[in-house]
Amino acid sequence: MAAAARASAATDADPVVPAQAARRGSAPPAGPAQRHARPVITELRLSAFGPHRGAAFPIGPVTLFAGPSGSGKSQVLAAYEALAGLGAGAALEEAFPDPAARIPERAVPDAQRRRGFRLGCTVDGPAGPVRLDLAVQAEPTLRIAGERLSQDGQILFATALRDPGRRSVQASWLTGGAVGVTRAPLPDDRLGTALLPLRVAGSTAGQRKVLTAAEQVIVALRSVFACDPRPDRMRAPVPQGEGRLLGDCANLADVLRRTRHECGTRHALLAEAARTGCAGPVSALDVRVAEGGGAVTAVLDRGPGRPATELARLGAGELRFLALALVLLTGPGVLDMDPAAELLSAQQALTVLADGLDRGLDGRQGGELLRLALLSCGRGHVRLVAAVGEGTAAAARRLEGVSVVDLSS
Repeated sequence: MAAAARASAATDADPVVPAQAARRGSAPPAGPAQRHARPVITELRLSAFGPHRGAAFPIGPVTLFAGPSGSGKSQVLAAYEALAGLGAGAALEEAFPDPAARIPERAVPDAQRRRGFRLGCTVDGPAGPVRLDLAVQAEPTLRIAGERLSQDGQILFATALRDPGRRSVQASWLTGGAVGVTRAPLPDDRLGTALLPLRVAGSTAGQRKVLTAAEQVIVALRSVFACDPRPDRMRAPVPQGEGRLLGDCANLADVLRRTRHECGTRHALLAEAARTGCAGPVSALDVRVAEGGGAVTAVLDRGPGRPATELARLGAGELRFLALALVLLTGPGVLDMDPAAELLSAQQALTVLADGLDRGLDGRQGGELLRLALLSCGRGHVRLVAAVGEGTAAAARRLEGVSVVDLSS
């Protein structure tokens, strides 16, 4: 694996970003690895990403990032979402639409006028902990400068940018046997780990180890749903569709139409949550479908003798609360995402990303979302990673099972 180690050098000491001291107090040290039945991200590393330097954030079933404005909460969520996008096959420009915003502010260009950023994660699962580290060149052109997949200190797969004039990276991965290492060029705008199942035959023990590690990482990255409800888009009636919730939750009414018929238990739990998070009495959540199977309007049933309230009349906080509660109570089949089709849903853990989880919510609504998060995440099928304000963080610090990462230091 000597060649693979040399090829991976860009992820350890590449010239794209300067060496920086670890940010004091950015996160508690990671604890010992714990074996998980489903592939999950247990650590997010921002070696040089936005305001973060040498930061390693442990990720648990419910992980909340808190801190003042400018402390880097959104950058953490953006890094997680970008890795998820790359794992799902997105190109680099899709995962990082504004790469300049991810470059550390004091990063000095090298002799070739290059600057960039570094990030990575650890994925635990049936195969044990697997590390993915990525170095990205953001200037003068956006491309992957180096990537490394490793386990137990052994480098299984690595890439390095050898020829800046070519739009490819030199990749090498463990083969085992007489060959030892296989080398081949790969695109410089895609995550190489996501391409391995298409390139590695799996005919040797070494290749099978590479594939097992890569597939565990990809399953965890693809099982992510980034959610940012937009109340201004949730008020109007929506056409009937597949009933898969969009990231902005604009089609909430159509999803409620589906859950009412297909997920009675979860729909009832959502109605129960609405009694806490919405003003006035709530008997049930209902929908009205226009004649001829037209547009769908969601309503709060206020009980006998009271007129129902259309979602259009609810406050922004009530709408965000309902959408986030639905996400926490449901699963990948009801969300607009593309989980790994080769595994049963019971073998995957959905991770919900929510930047500004409590934005526009009062304390009662924020507390109810924490209760729902603990209820859903306690079963192991759902995980929550979110940025929150100090009020929600203070309440969360008193709850067992919630990890609060303070970025104020």
